Amino acid sequence: MIVPEQARHNLLKITTKTELHMNKSASIDTSASVIPAELLELLERLAEHNHNVWVQQRINDGWSYGVVRDDRRREHPDLVAYDELPESEKEYDRNAAKETIKAILALGFRIEQVNS
Repeated sequence: MIVPEQARHNLLKITTKTELHMNKSASIDTSASVIPAELLELLERLAEHNHNVWVQQRINDGWSYGVVRDDRRREHPDLVAYDELPESEKEYDRNAAKETIKAILALGFRIEQVNS
């Protein structure tokens, strides 16, 4: 994996086997990053993908759908298709995708679709 020099300083510093401390420079300043309109579809696709990955991991860990969250029984109401999520949960996934895209842009990378 090739990491740009300015991004090398944004990596987590492991101080002991049991402690993980974030270096102050680990946070990427995304305040100036603006997501272009042509990336909004990508943002939504990434949000859906993140949800699907989370669902698959939960299922692999023995969780199933339940009307209310029950950690003891491993049931969760969000183990549904992305389209069936409440808007508040979709916003959670969108925010994660949005901040990832903004971080990529803040680090000096470009995102462009090769084919449509």
